This record gives sequence, structure tokens and C-alpha cells, in this order.
Amino acid sequence: MKKNILLLLALLIFSGASTVFAQNFLSGGQVHGNFQTDMQYYTNDDVLGINDTTLNGKRMGLNGFLELNYTNENFTAGMRYEAYLSPMLGFDPKYEGHGIPYYFAQYKNDFVDVTVGNFYEQFGNGLVLRTYQEWNLGYDNSLSGIRVKLSPYKGVTVKGIVGTQRYYWQKFEDGNRGIVRGTDVELYLNDILKGLEGKQTQIILGGSMVSKYEKVTSKTTVINDTIFEYNLPANVASFAGRMNISHRGFNFITEYAYKMNNPSQYNNYIYKPGQALFSTLSYSTKGLGIILAAKRIDNMSFKSKMTEDENMLDINFVPPLTKMHHYSLATMYPYATQLNGEYAFEGDIVYTIPKKSKLGGRYGMNIAIDYAVVFDIDRQPVAEGILIGQTGTLGYESDFFKLGGDMFFQDFNIKITKKFNKKWKGIFTYLNQVYDKDVIEGHHNEYGKVYAHIGIADVTYKVTPRQSLRTEAQVLFTEQDKGDWASLTLEYNIAPKYFISVMDEYNYGNPVEDDQTHYFNVAGGYIKGSTRVALSYGRQREGLLCVGGVCRQVPASTGFTLTVTSSF
Repeated sequence: MKKNILLLLALLIFSGASTVFAQNFLSGGQVHGNFQTDMQYYTNDDVLGINDTTLNGKRMGLNGFLELNYTNENFTAGMRYEAYLSPMLGFDPKYEGHGIPYYFAQYKNDFVDVTVGNFYEQFGNGLVLRTYQEWNLGYDNSLSGIRVKLSPYKGVTVKGIVGTQRYYWQKFEDGNRGIVRGTDVELYLNDILKGLEGKQTQIILGGSMVSKYEKVTSKTTVINDTIFEYNLPANVASFAGRMNISHRGFNFITEYAYKMNNPSQYNNYIYKPGQALFSTLSYSTKGLGIILAAKRIDNMSFKSKMTEDENMLDINFVPPLTKMHHYSLATMYPYATQLNGEYAFEGDIVYTIPKKSKLGGRYGMNIAIDYAVVFDIDRQPVAEGILIGQTGTLGYESDFFKLGGDMFFQDFNIKITKKFNKKWKGIFTYLNQVYDKDVIEGHHNEYGKVYAHIGIADVTYKVTPRQSLRTEAQVLFTEQDKGDWASLTLEYNIAPKYFISVMDEYNYGNPVEDDQTHYFNVAGGYIKGSTRVALSYGRQREGLLCVGGVCRQVPASTGFTLTVTSSF
């Protein structure tokens, strides 16, 4: 009896103390969040060959999430609820389901920053580590574990991470993916060295080490009726060093990464180490910006599961050196980074012709010119009798400074932005593209290269201070693939709440007459504060949807799409 009374008193005291702590803790806190719901209802379409059989009974797809974050002084906690009921067409069926795949708690001050749970992180340019989410691609390679950031001295930052990556809804178990571990150090020399204090030249140095541990078993394969057994490494380490130097308008960034032998499904189980070099030099001043960039990657796929060959469980990210376009026909042939090897170059110039000049006129004019080209790397056999890329070997030898003979992609584009008067303004774009459809989309000598010329005129007329009409006309000319295209969009905006648009993409030059299809779409939307509601009906053409060099295949479909987004 006495023990029960003492226990009751202890519980009352603890409960009272907890209530006081909770009141004090919650009193200064704030909750922020955002959500998005994407819903599609699919209809039959005889022209596209979509019917009950091809849809396999799937009439509706729904993807949605709700993200909540609580902050109170140095403490932050958050979670994200996701639902795929069922996943929209083009998203991996493994996403089917709902739950809370992302949650975390974080505490930080001037010295330490600790996160427990799920988090996203990037070391340098991402060559050895980058985790991130792209909702429209159905991509999420977040880490679940612990991350610690330390700032022991002014100008010094040290990071350490350990965790496992998200893999749809699968719980982590031995064998279904590996453990990722890493550390990164960044030194801001202008804060560390007294001789550089206050100087216009800024220097930042950094270094990273990332490894993955995966329980593996030996792999066997049969070549010419002979059985070979390979020992696969359980630990794979990667290293990177980087430098950033800026002086007035100049900025130079370079990073080199090295990955130890990492046989996997993606590289056909070869034992060649991986390398990556990424460099950019830029200059900017009033009215002028110039960027020159170069990249070489060789066998740099780095996943926490060696048998994964899709866009999941990537530990690293290699930035693309191609311009990201936003117009529909300009994105018909997007480039997807070739992690097994590519040599890429890009040059970008943006110049603003001054106001009141002969060419600039009253409002000035902006000209942007970009050129990007991507080649294969040089590959030579490692020894006589061994095929290039043969399983269980070093794969190939490659001269670091030699280009391969095949060009994967080329994009020359020029964009002119001009305001003519208070009522009229326009954006005019020309693109010349070369697209190796077999390499980029993973076909086997089925299509060859596509050579395309694309023209775009985007003109806006301001009817009243709150109302505008935008007309977007596009053409794509090519003798390969599906032939010529034309597109026309009319969009009427009543700021700040309403918009309505009508669009049609017409594949009038398709060599197959029955496939000369109109891909029409009618859409309308309402915006209030931070909430946006959009409803559309129409056809979606088949193709690649790419964001930042990462792509997913989108199937053809017809139906209604409802999207609701909001933040608070």
C-alpha cells in the first residue's frame, strides 16, 4: 500500500512537471506545412488504343502528401504522410499504399546540429552523396538514421551521416539494401587564415568520404559453357575533393571523385573503379553572364543495392550539363545522365542589351545562348580476348582525356526576351538538338539518332492591369522518330485568382498516318493565397519526363487531372 502511494505521488509529480515542460515547450512553437494532391481519372481512347484491357481495370490514380514541421527555438520536428491509392500511371506500382515514410527531430545551435530520423543531405556537388526528393518523378532516396554537423571553429564545418535509404515502403532488412556512411569537411579559408580576412578573393576547400556496406553473396555466371563465380565487395568506399574560388565577378568550382570497384547490375558487374570530374567557370557583371562547364564521368553509378538498376537507391548524383527547358516540344527529347560514362561540355551566355539603345529600345532586350554536347568516353579492351564491359573483369580501359566516338546529345539554343510596350512582350526560342534515342532511352539499335529543329514563340498581351492573354506557338521538325509536331496554347489569366488554358499538340508529320494524333488539353484553375486548385482534361503523350537529368517514362493516357497544392 505504501509503495502504491509513493508510486502515485511520483506519477503525479512527473505528470505535473511534464505538463509544465510541455506548456513551456509548446508556447513558443510554430507549425508550418504544405500538402499536394494529384488525382487522375482515366477514360477510354480509341485513338491512343486505351481501353478496359490496357488499363487493367485501373480507372483512377491518386498521389498525395501532407508535410508538417514544428519549430521552437533550437528544436525542429517534422513528418510527411504520403498516399498512393493507387499510384498514377507512370509511377512505380511498388509505391501502392500509404503511411508516414518521413519523420525527424532536429536540434541545432552555433556549435552542433543533430538530426535523428529521416533527412536529405548533399556533400559538395553531390558526386559521392546527394539525397533528395522529386515529387513529380516519384523519386525519394532520403536517408533514415542520424546526421551530425559540427562547427568547432569559425570557417570549419564537419558533417557525419549514417543511415539506410528509402526503398518504396520496404522496411530495412539485411540483404534488401545497404547501410550508407559518410563524412564531409568544408573549410572557408577567409575565416581561418588571417591573411585572407576581408579579401575579395574567397576560397573554400572541401573533402568527402562515403561508403556503403551491403551483405552480399557470391555471383555466378556462365560464359561459353564455363561457370564463373565472383567475390563481390561488401564495403564500397568513395572519396571526393573540391575547391571553390571566387574573385569579384569570377567563380571557379571544381570537384573530383573516385569510387572503388563496385560491381553491380547497373554496370554489368565489372570491377573497374569509378571516377568523376566536374568543373565550372563563370563570370557575371551588370548585363552579362557567362558560364563554361565540363564534366567527365566513368562508371559512377553508386547505389546502396547492387542489384537495383532503376532510378532508386542512388547514393550520389552527377549534375547534368544540359539546359533545362520548360516548353513541351523543347522537352520532347530530354537528356538523361549516362552514369556508366559520358564526357560533357556546356557554354552559356546571357546578355542584356541596354534600354534606349538601337536594339534594346525603350525596355531593353535579353539574349541567352546555350550550347551543350555530350559524348561517350573512350573505351578499350583490358586484354586480348576480353570483351569491353565483360562481366567479372575490369570492364575496359579508358584514356581520361580522350573522347569516345559516339555523340549522345547536342543542344544549341538561343532565347530572346523582349518587351515591346506596356501591352506586349514576347519570348522567342530556337533549338537545334541531336538525340541518341537508343542510348538515352535504353533501346538496342532500334531508332538511332534524332535530329530536330524547334521554334517557339511565347507572346503575352496585357488586356487590363489584371487580365492577360498568352499565346504559345511551337513547331518541331525532324525526319526521324515520330516526325514533325506543332503545338498551340492559349491561356487567359485574371490576376491573382483565375486562369484558363486550351492546348493542342499535333503530330501531323508522323510517318504512320493513323498515328497523326492531336494531344489536346483544356485546363482551368483558381488561386487563393497559397492554395492553388487546377482541373484539366485531355491527352498525355508517351515519353520521358526528366528533372535535372533524372527521368521516368510516362505512358500515354486520356482523362481528367485534379491538382490541389497549399502551404501554411
